[in-house]
Amino acid sequence: MRREVKGAAAIKQIRSRLKRAYPNATTELNWSTPFDLLIATVLSAQTTDKKVNEVMPKLLEKFPDVFALAKAKLTEVESIVRPLGYFRQKAKTIVNIAKQLVERYGGEVPKSMSELLQLPGVGRKTAAIVLGTAFGIQEGIAVDTHVQRVAQRLGLTKNKQPEKIEQDLMALVPRKEWSWFGHALTLHGRYVCLAKKPQCSTCILEKHCEKVGVPQTETGSSLFQ
Repeated sequence: MRREVKGAAAIKQIRSRLKRAYPNATTELNWSTPFDLLIATVLSAQTTDKKVNEVMPKLLEKFPDVFALAKAKLTEVESIVRPLGYFRQKAKTIVNIAKQLVERYGGEVPKSMSELLQLPGVGRKTAAIVLGTAFGIQEGIAVDTHVQRVAQRLGLTKNKQPEKIEQDLMALVPRKEWSWFGHALTLHGRYVCLAKKPQCSTCILEKHCEKVGVPQTETGSSLFQ
């Protein structure tokens, strides 16, 4: 029977091992300003950071700041973000974000969760990434598909909804580590704890992983001995 909750000692070991593997874990999106990061994070939905990093320079060349993007023609933005998929909705969203930032915040990205969540297309994941990465403000743990998968496999949560998973993780990890922990789990899920073929034989967390939902055939029987 699977344990209901990880013990404090196991959580400490998981954090320690992640710190050794990803001491400076952060987003793989390229950014220079909080506004760049906000837009890039919104664009990263349902696509890869690599593709967003290819598109962002073109977007910023045409619309170098929040004021330029707020005045942009939607069709011009669509043509730039087209490679990302859902490009029409994404173009509309980032232009509307820029408009609200100009109208309500003088072009600045707000530094609170509540204010960020009022922007179009911005959920807790995006807000947590911007606050933690751009401002060092610990207001949440960004739960993307990688974080969800790794947390569930480790037995850190039994929930499936991102908001509930975030609450579970925040209760297990010191607040000062929230942003780093989310990024670390993302990197671990992206390169080791893969969706289809998790690399259990080389995983630093294998000893502490409950392998929830991982078929034995994916990891090899020897790892369970």
